[in-house]
Amino acid sequence: MAEKSKSIISRSPSSRRQRPSQATIWIGRIVVFLLTVGLWELLSGRAFNSFWVSKPSLILKRIYDMLVDGDLWFHMSVTLQEAVVGLLIGMVAGTLLGIVLAFSGVVEKWIYPYIMALYSLPRVSLAPLFIVWFGIGMSSKILMVVAMVIFVAFYNAYEGIRNIDRDLMDMMSTFKGKWTHKLRWVVLPSITVWILTSLRLNIGMALIGSVIAELVGSNRGLGYYITYSSSMLDTTGIFTGLVLIMLIAVVLEQIVIQLERRLLKYR
Repeated sequence: MAEKSKSIISRSPSSRRQRPSQATIWIGRIVVFLLTVGLWELLSGRAFNSFWVSKPSLILKRIYDMLVDGDLWFHMSVTLQEAVVGLLIGMVAGTLLGIVLAFSGVVEKWIYPYIMALYSLPRVSLAPLFIVWFGIGMSSKILMVVAMVIFVAFYNAYEGIRNIDRDLMDMMSTFKGKWTHKLRWVVLPSITVWILTSLRLNIGMALIGSVIAELVGSNRGLGYYITYSSSMLDTTGIFTGLVLIMLIAVVLEQIVIQLERRLLKYR
């Protein structure tokens, strides 16, 4: 009987499904990357005109030239600063708004429809207004990023509060816990996953917002570099700007993943 139960356990789905190692994951990612870039390099100029899609080798050479000339950090630093500052402001403001509104009682019913109305606005169309109001400097770009990320942060925090176990809140009230105690021991631990999820989603939104604002009006940044390359019919420059934006997104996401592992170690 014991041997039979052992065989059943060994054939259970949980025993068969083993998590892949980090080495396997990274090897798979490298293989996918090499295959994609290799096919692009091979087919460009053969299957289709390289003028329209450039080549990875040309993009790599352009990045090297920009690094030597100093243009690489000049444009990347501006876009990165706009995205990170706007991301932090939008995350803090949106999360606080979600928490306050979720606990505001009847006030939530008054304000929530207007937040939905603002959320339905195409934020891309706000970029020209921000340029008119605040000029082509960094302020208008940061405000555009905030407008892109604040709603995702708000809805994640709001839904996180609504999904808190009410028994925990009642227990804190029974033991006469203060609001600060509830916030520290129940609310924040419960919505940490929601906040980190919104942070990961908002990395792309922040970069999109900064680049869109730069496309509308700017004299520096990766969005400006893409616009300038487009006016010169320089497809290599356009793809270079896009590749650099993706690299920034990958690096920022890896930072968030490491933060997530530290904060959610208990899981």
